[in-house]
Amino acid sequence: MPVRVAENSVPSQVSGTNSEHTSPPACTLLSVGQAFSGTQNVSSLQKEEAWRVNVRIQGCDLEHGYLCGTMEALNVPMADTPVVTFWEGEIVDTKNYTFNTGKWEATPDDDKRHWMKFQCFEPLLSQVEVDGGKSLNLSNYPYIFMRWKEQYFVNVGTDCGLTIAGFYYVCFSCSDGSINGYYYDPNSSPFQKLELKSTNEGRSGFSFSSYELQ
Repeated sequence: MPVRVAENSVPSQVSGTNSEHTSPPACTLLSVGQAFSGTQNVSSLQKEEAWRVNVRIQGCDLEHGYLCGTMEALNVPMADTPVVTFWEGEIVDTKNYTFNTGKWEATPDDDKRHWMKFQCFEPLLSQVEVDGGKSLNLSNYPYIFMRWKEQYFVNVGTDCGLTIAGFYYVCFSCSDGSINGYYYDPNSSPFQKLELKSTNEGRSGFSFSSYELQ
């Protein structure tokens, strides 16, 4: 299933380069059980439509740059029920993962075009162009950049009419827990936007239907 990047203000100061790799800032809003809700705008030559989307984080390991979770898309035209997928994510921490994707049919130019959609990425661009951002110290940066790759459908078959061949470029705001991103798949409509906000009531404020992940 195919995610936007909010027009957040650019941080007044960018962390300098550092030979020591440190994990991204710990954030209580990016933790196991946290739920988010919002919309995904899906556009085509014929029309533009917005799906309601819910996301829940099922696992998070900042030390190894890993997280995973479920994504539930509602009011999908070709589906009779909400469509749930399981995704795994790479956290750009310059230790485990850099801004260079290097897979999933994404070229360096694709990476640059998508990361540049995030206003808060602009202060990092010059260093990313030099070494993929390997020498950046992102430990105190107020945003966390990630890639989310859907792995399989949880509650429907692959004949549901949707594709999970692509992946999301994602930006997470540590200040308010908002998640914004763009879906990339060379065979799908470009720059499909996802905008999510952390649910106000924390872990108890949103309830998914029960699904068993295998």
